[in-house]
Amino acid sequence: MTTGLSRTVRLTVAQALVRFLSVQYSERDGRRQKLFAGCFGIFGHGNVAGVGQALLQSELADPEALPYILARNEQAMVHTAAAYARTTNRLRTYACTASIGPGSTNMLTGAALATVNRLPVLLLPSDTFATRVATPVLQELENVGAGDISVNDAFRPVSRYFDRVSRPEQLPSALLNAMRVLTDPVETGAVTLALPQDVQAEAYDWPQELFAEREWHVARPLPEANILDQAATLIRNARRPLIVAGGGVAYAEANDVLRTFAEATGIPVGESQAGKGSLRYDHPQSVGAIGSTGTTAANALAESADLVIGIGTRYADFTTASRTAFQNPDVRFVNINVARFDGGKHAGLPVVADAREALTALTTALDGWSVDDDYRAETARLASEWDAIVEQTYNPPAEVTGKLAAGLLTQGEVLGSVNELSDPRDVVVCAAGSMPGDLHKLWRTRDGKGYHVEYGYSCMGYEIAGGIGVRLGAPDRDVFVMVGDGSYLMMSTELVTAVQENVKVIVVLVQNHGFASIGALSESLGSQRFGTSYRYRTGDGRLDGDHLPVDLAANARSLGVEVIEVESRAELEKAIGIAKAAAGPVLIHVRTDPLIGAPDSESWWDVPVSEVSTLESTIAARTAYEEFKAGQRTYVAPVTYTRETED
Repeated sequence: MTTGLSRTVRLTVAQALVRFLSVQYSERDGRRQKLFAGCFGIFGHGNVAGVGQALLQSELADPEALPYILARNEQAMVHTAAAYARTTNRLRTYACTASIGPGSTNMLTGAALATVNRLPVLLLPSDTFATRVATPVLQELENVGAGDISVNDAFRPVSRYFDRVSRPEQLPSALLNAMRVLTDPVETGAVTLALPQDVQAEAYDWPQELFAEREWHVARPLPEANILDQAATLIRNARRPLIVAGGGVAYAEANDVLRTFAEATGIPVGESQAGKGSLRYDHPQSVGAIGSTGTTAANALAESADLVIGIGTRYADFTTASRTAFQNPDVRFVNINVARFDGGKHAGLPVVADAREALTALTTALDGWSVDDDYRAETARLASEWDAIVEQTYNPPAEVTGKLAAGLLTQGEVLGSVNELSDPRDVVVCAAGSMPGDLHKLWRTRDGKGYHVEYGYSCMGYEIAGGIGVRLGAPDRDVFVMVGDGSYLMMSTELVTAVQENVKVIVVLVQNHGFASIGALSESLGSQRFGTSYRYRTGDGRLDGDHLPVDLAANARSLGVEVIEVESRAELEKAIGIAKAAAGPVLIHVRTDPLIGAPDSESWWDVPVSEVSTLESTIAARTAYEEFKAGQRTYVAPVTYTRETED
């Protein structure tokens, strides 16, 4: 129909939403791609006749417009979308639709994870009736103090943008704002558009222009000349500078530029969890992981660094070892980041810019300058010493393996086998438990996208769902999902989605009968591994009996996945070869000894210990805690520099 000079089309709100999402594109450096690869969803009465009907109608008209994927858990589908967004450098993502009540609130954890990690995902939780004619409806939580609040208001603090579309006329502005945030590298995170179930099905005459293709430019902010000059001067005056590479290096596709910068200047590069892979593990300037789960090489250089150059990092507590990593009394910070919020951390000089553009400019500004040869030699020596430790962890000596019960391996052996037998471009995925820390220290990265550990929210259950997202984003790479039994039990059901969609992931399930990471932490804090093992309750009321007879291999097999159970290193290596050759998802079940940990990073993480206790173990742990606490720094000294002048 026609209204004045503007043509309109009559669609429901949900149909308009789906049509709009199908024609959104992102663009950076002249490369254009569809912003939404599809929509994950689980239908209930809140969305089946709204968004569900719209997706069906769209699929029948054009299956490629906005493909629908049935998920098994609402939290998991958000994890998959976030992992996909990270794999595609935040240039693409998925939408996620859920029904009202628990279906929607299940997405809250996924929303928090996406926002913490600055990953774009679009959440479409269904909401209760806007008209309120049938209040209270099924699964509605009534608020006695306010009639306009629903459980979906819980998304506000965990979303970068939130809106509730209570009338059709509100949809265009909500959608345009949502796209603006999703494609802004500074503002991006979870975007939530709450959709009342009656409004989803309501028809409206929409202007045709709403459904024209739109291209959203992803910017590369340039550094200010004056700030760049200050940064270059600070670097030239430093004797022991150190780079901390974060996730911003990968998102800016700045790996090659960082390598050129590091080679030219000789500045060593330590990596956060999100930044791991910024350099190959064997690059002369690479000293690997930094912080609480860092290498002895990176942490030794951090301790004496007089200038820290943070690139795309938010300086999480693990990265700074709870502000004990950088002990030089004169240490100062230069922070390259697209977000001024992160650029100003530790009272640093904020170089607010895209990482690739800033590093390119700094390389030119520092032409001819390098650290001393002695510092380069020290970097190489420390990195070599750590690599020897990694090798011994991958292939432990007889005095270690001789202590293992039959059928058990060390976790280091498992990681070593996967690392050595995977291809350089394969991706390892993990998120929680002891393995993220071990991977951060030990994994030998050979490709910039070969390492995917979610450690901003460190969410148990992310692993399998995230692995699916990585594979969807990089279908030409094998994906190794490293997951402990604790995380597997949290959220294993997305294996069914992998089977349904024939998404090949190789899940390495490490069975150690409990929470290995928290068990070790509990012991170090004087809490004696309390509540961290999966055991029977004994007659004295404690959970210290025999291990529970849980068969996770049988569980995975029941979900339709090919399962390989291994009892030795040789069997594990054979299983990896079989999994690599397989066409669909495979799970390798391996048992490890939780009491044999990875090599010490000689670092610290601030987890408070009880100040008073009747337990000797806790008293001793408190004494150690106070000793570490004494070394904690504030990092508030202002940055000063001396401007260079010509003779």
